[in-house]
Amino acid sequence: MPAHPVSNVFAGPYVDRTSGLRKDPAWVAAALLTPSTRFVPVWRSQSLVRLEPAPLAVLLPRAACPPFQPGQAILLGQFRGAATFALEVAADGAPDPALDGEFVDLRLTGGLLPADEAGLLAYARALIWWRQRHRFCGVCGAPTVAVDAGHVMRCTVSGCAAEFFPRIDPAIIVLVHDGERALLGRQAAWPPGRYSTIAGFVEPGESFEDAVVREVREETSVEVGDIDYHSSQPWPFPSSVMIGFVARARNTTIACPDGELEDARWFSCAEMAAGTPALPPPQSISYRLIADWYERQTGRRLSDEPGAALWSLAR
Repeated sequence: MPAHPVSNVFAGPYVDRTSGLRKDPAWVAAALLTPSTRFVPVWRSQSLVRLEPAPLAVLLPRAACPPFQPGQAILLGQFRGAATFALEVAADGAPDPALDGEFVDLRLTGGLLPADEAGLLAYARALIWWRQRHRFCGVCGAPTVAVDAGHVMRCTVSGCAAEFFPRIDPAIIVLVHDGERALLGRQAAWPPGRYSTIAGFVEPGESFEDAVVREVREETSVEVGDIDYHSSQPWPFPSSVMIGFVARARNTTIACPDGELEDARWFSCAEMAAGTPALPPPQSISYRLIADWYERQTGRRLSDEPGAALWSLAR
């Protein structure tokens, strides 16, 4: 199956990253003082959004930001023609009630925002999370300092000077089918009725395809082949990129030997259309994998089926 041409939520060319300007301190300093520059605030891993009358990201001019040192801002790039930075709001401080919006979990609102704004907020969230966890050198334990407009954390000990760059964790996610049914699983912590596609992190020394075979076998005892790439999705919760595949099962007997899943089952298109199981939210690549397979099987869109059920993320 060819890769799907449409971008998933949080993906796409939403910002000009201007990576060449990160090493130009004079340009960065001037951009921080330019009136048109905007800041993407992140507070406790939440993003600032105005929900009414329609969901929109709230980007702040410097005058509306809490006080900060230049090294605290992370250059994201040029967004809609303006220099744009991510800025962490102190976790122990309450957000300014005068802000035109509220801080929300991007997993709840990302699919409601304009595509470019959703991607920008996800980018900011991921970089803030990374920097929070690299305040000290992983080699010698000394404090680090931000350089290259916030995209490198450098050890402050001259004899070490180790540098740390943003990292993402690759994870495969796969819709396994037997021709007529899809294999979905659920974790014990999920509310009853929730199921999703099989997923797991890629381990050192593995290709993506190797990880697909291993994860499906470990979690369900099903062997797969005919593995086709579908699409990918940045997933900054906290720092993953999901690489989506579709694979055909070589056997249909299910067991869950490693304890990752509480249950795994085969579901028909008729069951999905009738609301069994409750499916992942539409902004996720897991839903995209299921919905695209459903449409190929039936010629109908899953989102048009009145009986289809989705997870309630508020639970």
